[in-house]
Amino acid sequence: MQTKIQIRLTPAEAADKNCILRAISVSTGQNQSSITGYQILKKSIDARSRQQIWINLSLIGFINEPVSQRSLEPITFNKLPANAKEIIIVGAGPAGLFAALECIELGLRPIIIERGKDVRARRRDLAKLNKEGIVNPESNYCFGEGGAGTYSDGKLYTRSNKRGNIDKILRLFYHFGADENILYEAHPHIGTNKLPHIITAMRQQIENCGGKVLFEKKLVDFIIEKDTIKEIITADGDILKVNAIVLATGHSARDIFTLLYNKNIYIEAKPFALGVRVEHPQSIIDSIQYHCNIKDPYLPPASYSLVEQIQDRGVFSFCMCPGGIIAPAATAPGEIVVNGWSPSKRDNPYANSGMVVEIDINNAAHYLKKTKTALTEKHPLLLLAFQQAIENNAFKFGGGLQKAPASRLIDFCSNKLSTHLPEASYLPGLEIAPLDQVLPSFVHRTLQEGFKAFGKKMKGYYTNDAIVVATESRTSSPVRIPRNEQTLHHPQIKNLYPCGEGAGYAGGIVSAAMDGQRIAQQIASL
Repeated sequence: MQTKIQIRLTPAEAADKNCILRAISVSTGQNQSSITGYQILKKSIDARSRQQIWINLSLIGFINEPVSQRSLEPITFNKLPANAKEIIIVGAGPAGLFAALECIELGLRPIIIERGKDVRARRRDLAKLNKEGIVNPESNYCFGEGGAGTYSDGKLYTRSNKRGNIDKILRLFYHFGADENILYEAHPHIGTNKLPHIITAMRQQIENCGGKVLFEKKLVDFIIEKDTIKEIITADGDILKVNAIVLATGHSARDIFTLLYNKNIYIEAKPFALGVRVEHPQSIIDSIQYHCNIKDPYLPPASYSLVEQIQDRGVFSFCMCPGGIIAPAATAPGEIVVNGWSPSKRDNPYANSGMVVEIDINNAAHYLKKTKTALTEKHPLLLLAFQQAIENNAFKFGGGLQKAPASRLIDFCSNKLSTHLPEASYLPGLEIAPLDQVLPSFVHRTLQEGFKAFGKKMKGYYTNDAIVVATESRTSSPVRIPRNEQTLHHPQIKNLYPCGEGAGYAGGIVSAAMDGQRIAQQIASL
């Protein structure tokens, strides 16, 4: 017999198989000896009470019968026939990879071209970036196999549950090597230490089925006849014929946005968010969220999510990374961009989060007028230019190479220059700097008020033991590449399919993956 039940346990009990079996026995009225095992369906933490933190489990208990494997729809990939229609996919991030896998399931042959390197070769460039501050414009935290998602926290939750099949995305990650717990955790994540192996397995599957993944293959031009892309040209001079092209280049491929603009392919400026990374000792966040001085060893490092309206402008936390590090995410020399990630165990001593402010066209236009940048409010690259200007300015205050400008949190909010900084996770190093000169004044002021408000919501958050690091600017794409709502192709170019985060249709690994699948399904339906 199988029975579905919900139980609530302490963290220590939830980590003990015998305690779970005992709880099933109590809940069902069956002798514990008759309970052969269980399968967890959902797991979440309830930390609302100051007296006791609970683990909520939804599970299936097996009584007097063998425990069966988790019921999952099988995932199979067949070898493509020799005459399979070829689909060009530009970019090997989550959108591109999942579009390719979906193409194979639907009998289409994906040809992925990726400007960066494979995961293994990419690591060497990241080491140079972290240790020497040298940015390779084609191989960095944003460009290369797996895209920006490869070296992210690997968060696998999204609010975009109407855009596609989230369960299928999770099952695919599990199929390619992710831990089973992503199938039932309330906020699943993989960890940047595990993602490279999973991404490699995806690529090998694509190749084994007859698809292609071409690295160091940068798109530089389109050959267009009337309303159709006939060929594309890569930086090494190759010319590839095009049936359909999926543009999944990510939010940092500025050269692609420029290429589209120069080809008179319609694009538009898209509001995004910009701000800083704030880093606390993880112990502070744990004590706040778990209402204790020392975290229960059976609890994971605590996270948080914060949002506030400051004079009708939103300020909010973004991509919070418990037990993580701040990483250099620049894609060109002369700019400072910071991001965050966590390993699977989230066992680093720091907690970091983006803390960002909403930016619109008027904000960007006003700021750029002061810099004498000749772009009007109607220019589609206006917000991109604004983003780039802030990153360049951060570099000037960063002390050279990839050292990032920083301040203690209370000093930041008090317009005080810090005298020294605590230990931090950012490997290239930090430079004490007046962040009111690094950031636009409206961003700086909004962040100041936001941090003070967050300190009232989370007692202990507002502290000089925390540091503020500029600049967190790649929250989403500053450009939208429009597409038809039904056909999903560009309104001008009938075989061009803008896809994922770079086109403005996703905001993370899962939503990008679902968008890639959706595009592949649409192409296959033609």
